[in-house]
Amino acid sequence: MRYAVDAHAVGRCQSGNEAYARGLLNGLAGVDRESEYIAYVSVERAAAWVPRRFQVRRVSSNPFLRLGFDLARQVRRDRPALLHVQYTAPLACPVPVVASVHDVSFLEHPEFFPRLRAWQLRATVQRTVQAATRILTGSEFSRASILRAYPRLDADRVAVVPNAAWGGFRPISRSQAAARAAGRHGLRKPFVLSVGDLQPRKNHIGLIAAFARMVHAYPQFTHELVLAGKDTWFAPRIREAARASGCSERIRFPGFVSDDDLLHLYNACDIFAFPSFYEGFGLPLVEAMACGRAVACSNTSAMPEVVDGAALLFDPRSADDTARTMAELLLDAELRARMERLGLQRAACYSWQKTAAATLAVYRQAARPAPRVLRRAVPLSRR
Repeated sequence: MRYAVDAHAVGRCQSGNEAYARGLLNGLAGVDRESEYIAYVSVERAAAWVPRRFQVRRVSSNPFLRLGFDLARQVRRDRPALLHVQYTAPLACPVPVVASVHDVSFLEHPEFFPRLRAWQLRATVQRTVQAATRILTGSEFSRASILRAYPRLDADRVAVVPNAAWGGFRPISRSQAAARAAGRHGLRKPFVLSVGDLQPRKNHIGLIAAFARMVHAYPQFTHELVLAGKDTWFAPRIREAARASGCSERIRFPGFVSDDDLLHLYNACDIFAFPSFYEGFGLPLVEAMACGRAVACSNTSAMPEVVDGAALLFDPRSADDTARTMAELLLDAELRARMERLGLQRAACYSWQKTAAATLAVYRQAARPAPRVLRRAVPLSRR
């Protein structure tokens, strides 16, 4: 069998979408030695992230060209049994589509998106969901949200397949990690880490307000706040909030960081804080737990489901609650150590091998030809 994956996000610093595509491709290489795979990428450097035995095809990096013409043309040439996409399938796709829809935040919280982007997602994801043979999503929360958003969708077509962290995320020497953080990012004081693109949904402004209240209430803390993630259209507002916080000299913006750098940041931080308003899964939570860090995160959307008791929860709309929860972890070494142990146990529940095996099972169902309807033979004399 030949399967194709739209991996255009690989190599383009697209955060969660890129991590998903890379992890899935490598997971499939490990669990399926028989099938052929084609990865459609849009930048040359992406080939380094694709398993060697997989075929690589270049498609346009322009989304209008890729989805309107180029990807469908390549699929017609390659004739895979199906095409796996994230969120949006190409127009006139000639093979069955499996679509990963990680969340429907663009429907439930359009205020987190530029108006044009929210409109585009509403239109293209609805078209994809209606046409897809199967839909994958990372949590029961997201599955319920998808079925609520698209009430005519057959529930049997939507499968929960959790995501996972890159296998390289693991506990390493704290002193080694601290030295790397100091050398690469100038982080020579203890710090609280948060990871995510600088966009409204991630609630960096709320975290900045909570951090400012925490360091004001506990002057013994010398911590800095590190917000690792690439800039978006919303980044100037976050940086302005940092400048107005009263502790701007303690807030760092290292920008987008590689997985290897992120491994060291996770291991060097004292705690990991994730104040997002809305997540369909929340991959940084698993990454931080896999590195043995104590986690404080929002009590909304899929996050309680993902951490499953292995993190302290707070109300992301309350700076006081967020500050209190972070301070509790920092002040109580015994509690922090217990959450680190629980986090490692919870992170071990997720792996790309499990994700790939479940995804492959969906591929096989989606690629299975529909049963033929046998017509009853009619004698020639009656024709």
